[in-house]
Amino acid sequence: MAKVHPQMPAAVPPRPPPPSDSCITSRRETFTLWMKSLVIQGNGYTVFNSDGEIVYRIDNYDKKCSSEVYLMDLQGKVLFTILQRKLHVFGRWEGYKCNGSKADSRKPCFQVRKHCRILGGGSSCEVTVRPNEAQSCYYRIQGLAGKSTFKIVNSEGGVMAEVKQKQTSSGVVLGDDVLNLVVEPHVDHSLVMALVAVCGLIHHRM
Repeated sequence: MAKVHPQMPAAVPPRPPPPSDSCITSRRETFTLWMKSLVIQGNGYTVFNSDGEIVYRIDNYDKKCSSEVYLMDLQGKVLFTILQRKLHVFGRWEGYKCNGSKADSRKPCFQVRKHCRILGGGSSCEVTVRPNEAQSCYYRIQGLAGKSTFKIVNSEGGVMAEVKQKQTSSGVVLGDDVLNLVVEPHVDHSLVMALVAVCGLIHHRM
């Protein structure tokens, strides 16, 4: 049976792990997304790094597409609380960054609004990120309706992260619940994981 997590070539020595609180690196990083929870009969996803180690997870004990989910690290520390707000037809999702054991409930760190394009069968989401009260960044999640492939791009169209269906080194395509995620350098991994979680909620995959 093929492994869902990446395999490092034998000739490449393992690199030292980054600090546990580091969510940004200076190199491109590859992750494997398994759209399953490690909890029996739970909903969510599990994220492996390029060494096959679990680094992020969502374990949703409620029903699928819950209106409130939590992005955690391996140790169970909550990084983002993600809430769905009912708004017109498509709704809105908000992410609250957690400091310590509580989420900052004053203002969301990010907001995601879904849009659909009738022509072409595609869909996209507008993302507003507010790292602080004086700064706002605008991104877009671009994808195809019914497909697992999507990109997160910045306001200039530069790709920040990309998700595709995972293939083994021999070219075998794994199931649609096993995805490959590439995050570009200097991009916050935890933010990308939270946006991926929103995509999973939108498409009823977790």
